[in-house]
Amino acid sequence: MKIVDVKTHVMGTAWRNITFVRVITDEGLEGLGEVRMLNHTDALLGYFAEAVPNHILGSDPFNVEDLVQRMFRNDFARVGEIAMSAISTIEIACWDIIGKALGQPVYKLLGGAVRNRIKAYANGWYTVERTPQEFHAAAKRVLEKGYQALKFDPFGEGFYELDRSEKNKVIELVEAVYDAVGPNVEILIEMHGRFNPATAVEMAREIERFKPSWVEEPVPPENLAALKKASEKITIPIATGERIHTRYDFRELFELQAADIVQPDITHFGGLLETKKLAAWAETYYILVAPHNVGGPVSTAAALHFAASTPNFKIQEHFNDFAEDWVKAAAPGNPEVIGGYFALPEAPGLGVKLDEAIIQEHPQQRIFFNLFAENWHRRQAVQPG
Repeated sequence: MKIVDVKTHVMGTAWRNITFVRVITDEGLEGLGEVRMLNHTDALLGYFAEAVPNHILGSDPFNVEDLVQRMFRNDFARVGEIAMSAISTIEIACWDIIGKALGQPVYKLLGGAVRNRIKAYANGWYTVERTPQEFHAAAKRVLEKGYQALKFDPFGEGFYELDRSEKNKVIELVEAVYDAVGPNVEILIEMHGRFNPATAVEMAREIERFKPSWVEEPVPPENLAALKKASEKITIPIATGERIHTRYDFRELFELQAADIVQPDITHFGGLLETKKLAAWAETYYILVAPHNVGGPVSTAAALHFAASTPNFKIQEHFNDFAEDWVKAAAPGNPEVIGGYFALPEAPGLGVKLDEAIIQEHPQQRIFFNLFAENWHRRQAVQPG
């Protein structure tokens, strides 16, 4: 079996463009990959224009390791987010092809199931006015969807530090969510790499009484010594890693033991097998893995197969129950969240099928997503692109 073509399809939403990738073989089987490139979709498409003829066409989709290594090493320049994201989409699509060819769900090819259901947490639910009343009501709607865990960023447009009035507002927002969901629902606090260590430590102490299960990316991701400095004084578990794109770059994080949970994004990290390797390495440090997942249904499918087969998996992020209806409809087939958990996928491959008509109805948008802009969480598209 050989890969004879790669096609890309970009679907727009209010705040993200989702790129679906079809890998087509000479035996008629196709595999799906997907990635959400924040503000860099055109760069991804440009990378594919050269990478497809240079590395992908003619490859055997069963030879996943060989294909990934050639894409990673043979361009000579060191890879970053764009290249790793492209590699991820192709790698995930190859696993989809392999599963379909063998009539097995992908997780059974990655070691088999180590759990019979997959815990989920909701994200993307707080696109409301930044007031305690609105956050309280929105959190109630998360419970109505069946979730028992939710994540949010209460920090507005904060950068490095916050003034006293803004700190008080953050505490009010967290308290409102805690009051809405009660003590038995997990609250996860996203800091988005906003703060210097002193502010991260202070805010973690202020919200500690609400018992969050983690604080995420308390300092910018480039300086792991700063993360270590913060971790020594923060008593809440620390999660990080969505903006680290190779396992080599995780080495210092593991050696510093500066985090309790790592969050590689499978669609930015080289795909399923690379993320499995990272998870095995993390386990030697007793670190849990909670994959970042801000993509659409194919990204979610890949994450579910990873979660099903990974012993030190913790919990799975999911946006799409609080997104536009057409996001899930673009590639249906994933199980729904019921009682806070996904069931294991059952169909061969990833278990989802692309609906190109829906993607065509929602073309790529010209979007600039900026976490440090006022009301960033409201997420408005600029205009069709």
